[in-house]
Amino acid sequence: MTWADFYLICFLLGFVLSLLSLLGVLHLHLPHIHIHIGGAHAHAPHSGGGDAGEVAPINFGTVAAFLAWFGGTGYLLARFYNFWSLIALSIAGAAGLVGATIVFFFLAKILIRRDEELNPADYDMIGVLGTVTSNIRPSGTGEMIFSQAGARRAAPARSDDGVAIVKGTEVVVTRYERGIAYVRPWEELTNSSEASKQS
Repeated sequence: MTWADFYLICFLLGFVLSLLSLLGVLHLHLPHIHIHIGGAHAHAPHSGGGDAGEVAPINFGTVAAFLAWFGGTGYLLARFYNFWSLIALSIAGAAGLVGATIVFFFLAKILIRRDEELNPADYDMIGVLGTVTSNIRPSGTGEMIFSQAGARRAAPARSDDGVAIVKGTEVVVTRYERGIAYVRPWEELTNSSEASKQS
């Protein structure tokens, strides 16, 4: 195997891994295939601490970028220029580090931006106002729609006190457990609030 062959293999491997890494970061769903590879992801910060937006310098994306830049540069130097192999190896290694560094700062910038945008208070369900879209039977489960963080969402809903709530009723989430919103009619809450003020 020549140096050119070695560099070409590194480049092809790096290119394929970079493509897979890109698909993983973008969370693309291909027909019958879900690609989710390596990388670092941002999540809403937890109260227990820890930085959700941290990204390690050596990760799937940076390794793939290193291989692609290292292999591509090395192949060009070995194939078309008469560089001494150790000098070509050094230049290719430096190019690989440049590529990995660019990818690292790109990932870090995106993840930091996402982390800043994800405020847990924006996703707190308690107090959310919504509308029942599927009748909630006594002690049964229906569905409600609501707006949160600039998006329209739906969630399974149950009556907080076990009584039926008909479709179209405006409701307020009083508690949220295991993915189910427990709700009370908005009118009921406002009436009880007015009654307490009058008393």
